Amino acid sequence: MPYDSNNVFARIIRGEIPSSKVLETEHSLAFHDVRPQAPTHVLVIPKGPYPDFDAFAARATDEEIVDWVRAAGRAAREVGATEGGYRVLANTGPDAHQEVPHLHLHVFAGADLGPMLRTRHDQS
Repeated sequence: MPYDSNNVFARIIRGEIPSSKVLETEHSLAFHDVRPQAPTHVLVIPKGPYPDFDAFAARATDEEIVDWVRAAGRAAREVGATEGGYRVLANTGPDAHQEVPHLHLHVFAGADLGPMLRTRHDQS
């Protein structure tokens, strides 16, 4: 997936679109999702131009990777997600239904999140 420098997350990083920030570091930004899928739903993004997890894993510096992972954990703590547990999810590519071509990690919490994936039987 090619990187689109005008995607919504790139525009949030540049300050062109407001966000409800949870935290910001040198290399990462965490903010509340505008269309939450759980009572607590935070997105954690790297500030670099990485369209998906594959590109990030291949090209990000060690410093960016460490910062992003630590930002995700810190964001979960900041919103109280560690008390009852939380789920992290990063979609990569069309089969995973990635909607924005900028790597983003979802942090879901605040309710019983159910099974990780639906079974083939559930999808009918």
